[in-house]
Amino acid sequence: MVTSIVSPRLLLVGGGAVAQVADVLAKLGLSRPLVVTDPFMVSSGMVARVLAPLAAKGITAPVFSETVPDPTDTVIEAGVALLGGLEVDCLIGFGGGSPMDTAKAMAILAAARGMDGQAKMRDWKAPAAADMAALPIIAIPTTAGTGSEVTRFTVVTDTERSEKMLIAGLAALPAAAIVDHTLTHSVPPRTTADTGVDSLTHALEAYVSKRANTYSDTMALRAMALIGPNVRTAYAEPGNEAAREAMMLGATLAGLAFSNASVALVHGMSRPIGAHFHVAHGLSNAMLLPAVTRFSLSAALPRYADAARAIGVATADEGDQAAAAKLVAELEAMNRDLAVPSPRAYGLDERKWNELLALMADQALASGSPGNNPRVPSRDEIIAIYRDAWG
Repeated sequence: MVTSIVSPRLLLVGGGAVAQVADVLAKLGLSRPLVVTDPFMVSSGMVARVLAPLAAKGITAPVFSETVPDPTDTVIEAGVALLGGLEVDCLIGFGGGSPMDTAKAMAILAAARGMDGQAKMRDWKAPAAADMAALPIIAIPTTAGTGSEVTRFTVVTDTERSEKMLIAGLAALPAAAIVDHTLTHSVPPRTTADTGVDSLTHALEAYVSKRANTYSDTMALRAMALIGPNVRTAYAEPGNEAAREAMMLGATLAGLAFSNASVALVHGMSRPIGAHFHVAHGLSNAMLLPAVTRFSLSAALPRYADAARAIGVATADEGDQAAAAKLVAELEAMNRDLAVPSPRAYGLDERKWNELLALMADQALASGSPGNNPRVPSRDEIIAIYRDAWG
């Protein structure tokens, strides 16, 4: 069997690595970046962490900061319109998953517009292959969660259809990533928790995915070994250097894992919750993770047991049944310890939730992600899992 493995051309990992951003550009033959970030990165002054080292090397970078927590096709359109008036040779996605995903989508849509001036983001919704980008991307994450800095995916909301679209292809794969855990020190506990469980979900789903391979398994197991023992510490002790470093590396390894094995049912069901109820992606994953794992357990018991051992809640001499049961218990305990609310506790409208269950199930199936799950659900089974997760 032939396995296709993708990753950025260059990964710069370590505390203080962001100071070398201009050197990374130079290695790639680039010198005219547009920084894609969010309003908070600008208002808080955090964007200076990337602009200052660029300026020190004589590079003045314009900034596009109109990104929103869940990237929308309208924001991508605005970004591409801005690109039309600039002479840039690359995009720097600086921030959480949303700025990085926005940069990716801008590069994809700009290339498409070069071929067809009427192209829209929905034209590249999976299963379409988005392999042509107008500009290379340098990704610099400021949260330990999405793994977008190393993946071939971006997620964009179609505002007309209230649908989160998975867009996949080589055009979404950054040319380089700078992974600097010191950028996460000011991240608030809620974001730390949500992005932390998001990265754990990436690793777990990659490991149980029907598309798993030796490379993705290696990345996923190591990611779980880093994230499981450290996510509570990073949440409770924001200044804990060792925990922050472990979470950042774990998130990147989890990104490499799922970029090469794909995600599964949790993500397929999570995207409709984000699209219809505007729940942050990591949080909606966390809401679903225990229920989906319970549903899937019997179809990949040895794999879920391996995950329990990697996370550290089961020992090597425990049987698979006992280890896998401990995994579900740990995911439930983790949600309690990280104050992850159920959809009900979060305050979602119960009537609207019930009215949308069938549509959300259809959208989850249409994304293709549930097909990677070890136990592939029917429409009715997805609806039942949504009801189980409601709380």
